[in-house]
Amino acid sequence: MAENGKLTLRAAIVPVTPLQQNCSLIWSEATKTGAVIDPGGDVPVILDAIKQVGMRAEKIILTHGHLDHVGGAMELKEALGVAIEGPHLADKFLMERAEEQAASYGLSGMRNAISDRWLNEGDALEIGGEAFEIFHCPGHSPGSLVYYNKTNSFALVGDVVFQGSIGRTDFPYGDHDALINAIKTKLFPLGDDIAFICGHGEMSTFGDERRTNPFLT
Repeated sequence: MAENGKLTLRAAIVPVTPLQQNCSLIWSEATKTGAVIDPGGDVPVILDAIKQVGMRAEKIILTHGHLDHVGGAMELKEALGVAIEGPHLADKFLMERAEEQAASYGLSGMRNAISDRWLNEGDALEIGGEAFEIFHCPGHSPGSLVYYNKTNSFALVGDVVFQGSIGRTDFPYGDHDALINAIKTKLFPLGDDIAFICGHGEMSTFGDERRTNPFLT
């Protein structure tokens, strides 16, 4: 439970790139230490947001390997002097093609990325002194991971599930059935009250999506 009913982590969403990807800042209310989640680009904007909230970034965490989530990771790593953790190794091939993919969308300034620590379901992960459980939820990408903090009833889901939708699976490596199965068997059992930040759009809860999401009802 949260300490004395008070949430111990804070979050800020920083939309980046023309694809309006939700880069997230997560930090401890007590220590101001935290992490940057999915810095897809617009690194000066992210650095300014870090300064505004007064957070000391200790690491960069990636939910999956798509260009709009990893395109600014190397530049931000160099600016902050921190390591990159995640996603699952299965998305390495996507991270190695970020520049190529960005060019196909007419986007510039994005770089290929490499993780300092690939993550697996069951590994330990900490943000701002809080433990996060890791769930491997392939389908949108082979290596998509979801990070869940029980203390704050909160998850970072990347592009696995959105408010009213799910991640695209019409890629050569996409798997619609695997994605639906992961959401229903790994995420929904965590509880209806779990709030989540997704890779695009507004926040929601697992309960709202279980009841109203047309892809999941």
